[in-house]
Amino acid sequence: MKQTTFELHHQAQWQTLQKWLEALDRHETIDASQVTDFPRLYRQVCTHLALARDRHYTPYLVERLNLLVLRGHQHFYQHHGNWGRALVNFIVLAFPTWVRKEYLTVLFSSLLFIGPLLAIFIGIQLNPDLIYSVMDTEEVKELERMYHPLAEHLGRNREADSDFLMFGFYIRNNIGIAFQTFAGGILFGLGTLFFLLFNGLVIGAVAGHLTHLSYTQPFYTFVIGHGAFELTAIVLAGAAGLKLGMALLAPGRFTRLQSLQHAALDSIHLVYGVIGMLLLAAFIEAFWSSNTALEPWLKYTVGGLLWFLVINYFWRVGRHDAD
Repeated sequence: MKQTTFELHHQAQWQTLQKWLEALDRHETIDASQVTDFPRLYRQVCTHLALARDRHYTPYLVERLNLLVLRGHQHFYQHHGNWGRALVNFIVLAFPTWVRKEYLTVLFSSLLFIGPLLAIFIGIQLNPDLIYSVMDTEEVKELERMYHPLAEHLGRNREADSDFLMFGFYIRNNIGIAFQTFAGGILFGLGTLFFLLFNGLVIGAVAGHLTHLSYTQPFYTFVIGHGAFELTAIVLAGAAGLKLGMALLAPGRFTRLQSLQHAALDSIHLVYGVIGMLLLAAFIEAFWSSNTALEPWLKYTVGGLLWFLVINYFWRVGRHDAD
């Protein structure tokens, strides 16, 4: 579509959003129908901005749309009186919509993470000594003690205070990994690339070694519950980091700083969701995954259901409203 046709087709929407934003800036009251339509119009303009960038329309148009999105973001997500509504809108619409919009980047991040994971998993089944290319001898011994079917710590429930301590540990650990993966994008994507490959190799090596030893039940009943949220969050953090890297490597008609600012605006939607998913993963890991009183079939069933829900969430939720 030519830029002139694009502008004529959507000009009224941009002017309407700008008028509403100016009213909100002046703290004026807008009627109920406008409040209801504001999220939809804001998301449509976000889509228009993405299209304008992808089609390399003039910098003037991209900057105009970017300014509208920035101002809309402030009111849509940071308005103090409607934080609850903004949170619900983000969960049921904005987050899955943004993930679908960035599906190519998410797919690339998935390949970088899952590819090494599967490769070393299969490799260890063929050559068990490959585990020592990723972990040293003491780390392997500790891993085997932790997931041994007869290990004492797997045969008893932890005290509640221990669960809370582990909840905090998992939050710090998981968010730390995700932040490294995202922030590594500032190094022209090399940092994100490294952390995706490294984490994929480590997780694949652990799973491959324990599978080779037939320690499958202790390991898989532990990871299947929180894995749906944790592994997906790592992939999305990688996608957000890759957007930063691509903005620096291929800024197009913008300066690298301008391109990075635009990419950061898009990526922050993914990062918000990643943090929420990791908090949920940490909660499940501390209070459900580690609970040895639960039957394996129950953990497998719940874990499979959680994977189903996560996949359907990103595939279906908010699709009708975004259209």
